Amino acid sequence: MKPGWSYRGTSQKCSCSRRAAFAGRILATLVCLTAFTACIGPIKPVPSQQSQEAPPPPTETAEAPKPVEPAPSDTPPSVPSVPAVQLPPIGVGQPSARQEKEEMPVVEAKPVLVAASRESYVVPNATSGTKTNTPIMDTPLNVQVIAQQVLKDQQVITLDQALKNVSGVTTNTTNNFAGNLTQSILLRGFASQTFFRNGFRLQEGAASRAMANVESIEVLKGPAAILYGLVEPGGMINVLTKQPLATPYYSLNQQFGSYDFYRTTMDATGPLTKDDTLLYRLNVSYQNSGSFRDFVDKKDIFLAPVLKWNIGPRTQATFEFEYNHQKSGLDFGFVPLLDGKILNIPRSRNYGERTPVTTQTFFGGVNWSHQFTNDWSIKHSVSVNQQSVKQPSLVFPFDVTSGSVSRLLQSFDTKFNTYSTNVDLIGHFDTVGFRHTLLIGGDYYRLDTITSVTLGDVSTIDLFNPVHPGTPFSGPLQPLAQNANRTDQYSFYIQDQIQLPYNIHVMGGFRYQHLRQNNNEEISQSSNTAAHDAVTPRVGVVWRPQQWLSLYGNYAENFGPNDPFAVIFPGTLPPPTSAKQYEGGIKTEFFGGRLRATLAYYDLTKTNIATRDPLHPTFSIVTGAARSRGPELDINGEILPGWNVIATYANTEARITRSNDDSASSPTSVGSRFFNVPRNTGSVWTTYEVLTGELRGMKIGGGVTMRDGQPGCCDKPAASIPGYALVDLLAAYSRTVGQSTVTAQLNVYNLLDQHYFSGLTTNGVGLNGLTGAYADFGQPRMFIGSIKIQY
Repeated sequence: MKPGWSYRGTSQKCSCSRRAAFAGRILATLVCLTAFTACIGPIKPVPSQQSQEAPPPPTETAEAPKPVEPAPSDTPPSVPSVPAVQLPPIGVGQPSARQEKEEMPVVEAKPVLVAASRESYVVPNATSGTKTNTPIMDTPLNVQVIAQQVLKDQQVITLDQALKNVSGVTTNTTNNFAGNLTQSILLRGFASQTFFRNGFRLQEGAASRAMANVESIEVLKGPAAILYGLVEPGGMINVLTKQPLATPYYSLNQQFGSYDFYRTTMDATGPLTKDDTLLYRLNVSYQNSGSFRDFVDKKDIFLAPVLKWNIGPRTQATFEFEYNHQKSGLDFGFVPLLDGKILNIPRSRNYGERTPVTTQTFFGGVNWSHQFTNDWSIKHSVSVNQQSVKQPSLVFPFDVTSGSVSRLLQSFDTKFNTYSTNVDLIGHFDTVGFRHTLLIGGDYYRLDTITSVTLGDVSTIDLFNPVHPGTPFSGPLQPLAQNANRTDQYSFYIQDQIQLPYNIHVMGGFRYQHLRQNNNEEISQSSNTAAHDAVTPRVGVVWRPQQWLSLYGNYAENFGPNDPFAVIFPGTLPPPTSAKQYEGGIKTEFFGGRLRATLAYYDLTKTNIATRDPLHPTFSIVTGAARSRGPELDINGEILPGWNVIATYANTEARITRSNDDSASSPTSVGSRFFNVPRNTGSVWTTYEVLTGELRGMKIGGGVTMRDGQPGCCDKPAASIPGYALVDLLAAYSRTVGQSTVTAQLNVYNLLDQHYFSGLTTNGVGLNGLTGAYADFGQPRMFIGSIKIQY
């Protein structure tokens, strides 16, 4: 090591090790306690004081039945909720045909059909896995749901903050070179920027999505191509938004915190007509915040109105709109490396400049549903999502020499236009005494991506004592690339869920899809087109020998296009990706469904993966095949009245298994680990709320999030980043004042103030072992307080 230079983490090695060991003991203790509690067997649930004292729900008039709607997730105890249609018990099997005919009609596949109780961490049903609102215990898939109460307790502001509550899911920004504007979501080791909103595909910075109108988040693990088409085989994220309610409800929440963080959110819902024919919901948020990183201020405006029209007792239509405007500073997280180790520089240092970037997103959607009979229904949805990212003048650090950082002047203008429509027909019927739930559907999806990049001169700035704005740039920006890419998908799918004797549930289906890609480069006047067809099956089985126990297994295949920006040297499109997965697991449910645990093991192989070409940095290479496998554990729910817990663990063994570049120096040689994928990840989060006595309304909680060390991207030998353990705390108090409830809450994130990175991407090999890299800096210790009023 050169004189006067130190490595990041060298001086803190002992203290970090002690902190990690201490946090590890906490995590192990809480996981063992939770697992022991879950394994002692079913215990008769004790009703909480809150449920005993809650007023009875209002009685509806004897008019035509109203459509199903969830109870308000934020409604205080003193506000009555709208009664929901009674669902089948979470026990074994579905109701018989005669029972179904005697009950109210069941409307299938609504964005939010089932809501857990106000304080619950468990949601009994999910739509993402089957589109048929099936109980999770009867689903032969690994589906995890992050409930509304979790989002409130952790004061979740962006999607990536919520996903730490699910095993095998991580996020980072360094894969995208987008300057902290977008984040990749990694599920079972495979990265994607695609997520879904109420089942609709959105192609944008998923993990940076606003959360003001989010009701819950469903995570479907494993290939989901049969129902959703172009998705990475690791799984998919489906964000369920808040829907209009017939019970008036209003809330105002003011948050404030470290680094000049201020955020205001508003939620209002209720009827617009006396007969509840028209219902509305409006969510608004405004954020103005600084950052621990230099030049990374942020302003965010979010608006989401929803109108629901109850046309008749069996027909409804919903109109949705979202507008999001963000203006934020750019941060590539550039750090110097010496012999593969990050040099010790202040974590606030940004080698870029104060060059704000503007992001605007518009979403519009219409969906309607009609129930022909108690057994047959149809739903049709259409959506348009448009996102533009304008970076008129950005400073891109790209290399480092002995005492200075080289920077490039660029501009970047990108537009993502997504168009989607789908139709689902759902029917229930009996054949030979077996109960069927049949889904027949089709969808069309188009993604247009338009990118314009210009390039300017090179400037330098001092490595250890940077003075901004640094050396001035000279010369105008010159066009570098103008790309127009289009992906079209036409699909048809069918799925049947069959209830057999002995509490066995079988699911099977397939999807036919036609994919067409067209890439055009305006400057070079080049064009590439590719078209492919595929049939992807999925089968699964669940055996539920006891009401609290399910054993499941599934096999699924996946098919989809490669990265739309990827081009194989000298200029051809890469072949489509495909994947196969085998999975088996155990699900348990205790305390009247208040506590659920899922233990799964999967083996997933993906072929034709496009990654960066180390010999031609502007092109990609197809590595052949990669395999991800390992166990996953998810526990969430209520152990005792007022005591909620979440515990997760995943061991992700993700490696390259076949490569066309198998040299020892290749980052994609056989046996290489996936970039930025930690082998071991785990978390524990627990809260306790006092339900009786003078301290009623007091809540405390905390948790630990742990990540193993991981290799960076993309050179070999690749620099690696160490693991870390983060401790978070919660304290809150709610008090009823008249017909309103006032809640004061304080969250502390990264209590031990760990200096950590969640991702790293190297930028070639420099001279004398010195080079640059892009790091995903972890948030230092941060406090966020809030005052919330609900009526």
